[in-house]
Amino acid sequence: MTVKVNIPTDAGATVSQVSQAIAARLKAYRKAKKVSLDELSRRATISKGMLVEIEKGVANPSIAILCKLSAALGVSVADIVDVGASEPVVHVIEPAQMPVLWQGERGGKAQLLAGTAGPNMIELWRWTMEPGEIFSSSGHPAGTSELFHIEQGTLTLTVAEQVIRIEAGRSAIARTDVAHSYANNEETALVFIMSVVELHA
Repeated sequence: MTVKVNIPTDAGATVSQVSQAIAARLKAYRKAKKVSLDELSRRATISKGMLVEIEKGVANPSIAILCKLSAALGVSVADIVDVGASEPVVHVIEPAQMPVLWQGERGGKAQLLAGTAGPNMIELWRWTMEPGEIFSSSGHPAGTSELFHIEQGTLTLTVAEQVIRIEAGRSAIARTDVAHSYANNEETALVFIMSVVELHA
């Protein structure tokens, strides 16, 4: 199945434009899979009202909501934001096609660089976090792991109740099918690359 909607993510793109493009792709996937709003709401544990707002393009869905929706539809977040490779060939993604899906209050951002298609997925992200910024997640589907490499600064990673500081030059692997968070508790900017791996039996 091919669902093609271009998501403008260059410097001139607005949050509204990205939301409109996500809305179109989400609606197209839902209809192609013959899933009603009520059923998707149940599967994703998201209110029907929120789904309606997202499909109208008036809501800006968080990373957590995009993860729930993609899992419920059996696709990847990369599919929904149009950076997924659906065939086993080289798929080059231009910088302007890499969406920013989280923005911190002080200027940090999370950019989805690339990802595979389908429910068994791998995503590649680049995060920048300014001092004092934090991102929290209630947890991804069972079997999800994340790989980190810190390019600059120090990442404070909390998984369940375990808190670990990962300094520049180091890497880490964590199970993230439980509550977790990333934080920059230092006085300098934090930059890290992250891969998300979600495999279903």
